[in-house]
Amino acid sequence: MQIPLLKNLAAAGHKTFWSQTPDGSRILLLPYGARVLGLFSPSNDTNFFWTNPALNQPATAKRLFQSDGWHNTGGDRTWLTPEIDVFFPDYPRCRRHVEQPALDAAEYRLEARDDGVALTRAMTLRFHRAGRTMRLQLSKEIGPAANPLRRETAVKKLMAKIGYAGYTQRTRLRLLGASARAPLPVGIWNLIQLPLGGEMLIPTYVQTGPRLLFGDVPPQALSTEPRCLRFRINLPGEHKIAVRAAASTGRVGYVWKDRRDWSLVVRNFFIDPSGEYVDVPKDEPTDFGYAIHAVNVSSALGDFCEMEYHAPALGCHPRSIEGADVSQVWAFRGPRAAIAGLSERLLGVRPSTNRRGGT
Repeated sequence: MQIPLLKNLAAAGHKTFWSQTPDGSRILLLPYGARVLGLFSPSNDTNFFWTNPALNQPATAKRLFQSDGWHNTGGDRTWLTPEIDVFFPDYPRCRRHVEQPALDAAEYRLEARDDGVALTRAMTLRFHRAGRTMRLQLSKEIGPAANPLRRETAVKKLMAKIGYAGYTQRTRLRLLGASARAPLPVGIWNLIQLPLGGEMLIPTYVQTGPRLLFGDVPPQALSTEPRCLRFRINLPGEHKIAVRAAASTGRVGYVWKDRRDWSLVVRNFFIDPSGEYVDVPKDEPTDFGYAIHAVNVSSALGDFCEMEYHAPALGCHPRSIEGADVSQVWAFRGPRAAIAGLSERLLGVRPSTNRRGGT
């Protein structure tokens, strides 16, 4: 594959690893930060994920990794929650958001396996509100995810026009040593960065309004329907909304126009409303229960959106010191009509026809 991203990362001193699944899906892994940096269908070298434009040139890639700020390469990453404990050292003052290097700016051990790839790292993180450090191990196992519609004869004609790629991610978190004996709540937080200018589709069991976490989302960018929340990702600035676990179906999709074609990325994950979802709004630290976040960014950080979900936390009672989360990423590219049909099959809704929303 002739993808400049590989050459530029190598020039910046960072190794990458390719994994290919039996259906031909190609997955680009970056052990630095344990990122799934790219997802490609068998016959197309266009990445489904957003990556930092700094990686488009060797010189700017080097500067990104040498900088003192956040080394946001893009793609699919795993962070930990509560965010106010792990990322805000001055909480309740929230002017500084600091990514702890042990989590996001460090090399993970990569192990190639018969069924995929594993990325693992043991680390010590500071939990700022408690004034304590926690020792834990985080691992991500990346393997195949067959096209979920491959047996559906009703969409056979649509699938003939579509390029598909996907993977399964198993994320494991374990508290170590003294941290296991006196745990603090901590949860898995998985998120994908995708290109700006599309529509986030969040299926729900009941009509549900989101919680605004930051920014100023105008009413025309949000639409609440009996079984879906729509968020049009085309706003200047930085904006974030949250949706509660009890209302969530466990799937989120994002649709956008990608050059001449249209793309749909769906994340499928497990919701456990009986579990403890411990990531909370910064201004209301006792407001628990949010499982899904959607983020619109068009600022100095770049132009992208984030499709985020949380898993129930460990450490909420003495014996909950180890847990695992499983999700799938399904990505499709093709004509708009075909993508709309697949969206209806997988999410229960078709993309909006409102051109101002980017779809």
